[in-house]
Amino acid sequence: MSEIKRIISLYKNKEQLPSEVIKKYLEKARKNEFNSFISFNEKVLEQAEELDKKVKEGKIKGRLFGIPVSIKDNILIKGLKCTCASKILENYIAPYDATVIERLKKEGALITGKTNMDEFAMGSSNEYSAFGPASNPFDKERVPGGSSGGSAISVSADEAPLSLGSDTGGSIRLPASFCGVYGLKPTYGAVSRYGLVAFASSLDQIGPFAKYIEDVEILFDVIKGKDEKDKTSAYYPEREIKPSYLLKIGVLKDSFSDKVEDEIKTSLEEFIKLLEKEKIAEFKEFEMESFEYAIAVYYIVACAEASSNLARYDGVLYGFKLKGNNLWDMYEKTRTEGFGEEVKRRIMLGAFVLKSGYYEEYYVKAQKVRTKILKEFLKNLEEFDLLLMPVSPTLPFKKGEKLKDPISMYLSDIFTVSINLAGLPAIAFPFKLSKQGLPVGFQFVSKFFTEKLFFEVLKKIEKIIHG
Repeated sequence: MSEIKRIISLYKNKEQLPSEVIKKYLEKARKNEFNSFISFNEKVLEQAEELDKKVKEGKIKGRLFGIPVSIKDNILIKGLKCTCASKILENYIAPYDATVIERLKKEGALITGKTNMDEFAMGSSNEYSAFGPASNPFDKERVPGGSSGGSAISVSADEAPLSLGSDTGGSIRLPASFCGVYGLKPTYGAVSRYGLVAFASSLDQIGPFAKYIEDVEILFDVIKGKDEKDKTSAYYPEREIKPSYLLKIGVLKDSFSDKVEDEIKTSLEEFIKLLEKEKIAEFKEFEMESFEYAIAVYYIVACAEASSNLARYDGVLYGFKLKGNNLWDMYEKTRTEGFGEEVKRRIMLGAFVLKSGYYEEYYVKAQKVRTKILKEFLKNLEEFDLLLMPVSPTLPFKKGEKLKDPISMYLSDIFTVSINLAGLPAIAFPFKLSKQGLPVGFQFVSKFFTEKLFFEVLKKIEKIIHG
């Protein structure tokens, strides 16, 4: 199944025009029932009408010709606001396109708008937004997951067939799982970060959301690859990856710990039995000794990098500014008023671990444990084709439930952050609905630059689950 191919076939058969498709999605998106959008591309209809002429002339070119795509509001689109869901950037207009946006436009995509998120991508619930919290489309009283909550909602609620988000510690996979869609965190370096507003540069990665795995594959294929403007990006190795007849899948032992909700554990067991019955895979548990340190290591590394990256928002060059009695007073007032509580908390944590006297004790030690995490993953991937684990230890939780307890919120990422620390690819995929009607999803992890394996395996699984 592919929504991209379905829409393009409508154009080829002249059954519908891009402007008609855009109007349908925009009508739903502009209602903003779940507060998934921060702003819209006011020129998108005009851009769609230009594509109408090409459809009438039979000149349909591009893998995403006339396909609406929503974009997380920390990715730059020339001429549109890029707020990062923060007051400090509430009126900032992007002066250039991010590389991923250039690649989307080259393939004929139509950008509909910018989606809601946790401020500067710091959060797991999409409640830390200067533009208000977003709501889960399955239950408005619950969170959609963060930080790319708006992107996941827009796809889940049919406000856009595709979306791009960013994943620093689970920010694509968690909302994808909570909203019942696919969300891919590519291998670090597989997708250019040029034009992505940095949170933690060694962890951030842009990736796609979609309802169907084939659409994730197409969108990833468009945005991946080397970019001279991002020195951390890599040439993507184009090699054929064919899954073995019977996959060897490792199941993280911690997936069945007391910290994981019972319904997630029973659903995981059900998923394993299904794949065994269909003779797709054989399963065996694996352990990660360093797993218990992942949250601590992640918040040391991520906050240290965030405190450095966010130093540029001081009211001098761009963004929100408050007058002060002197330069330092202006800095203090601007940043105090411009940043939300969670962002300030992480900046202070980062400044602390980088402080003279603490740097060796915390930051250097965290980097050593980070290397240990990577080595453990790679050792397990020598034995298994894929690693399987939950995305979150809980089902989507209620709004406000974890806001007063930051540690509880941080633990929502317990199954996701270690993968960012290792730089490995991972994909969240939907499995079923819980007894309460909430999405239950899991994630696969694989070796560097083997996203193709996800696509091939999940196409089989999608066919089994949905027919």
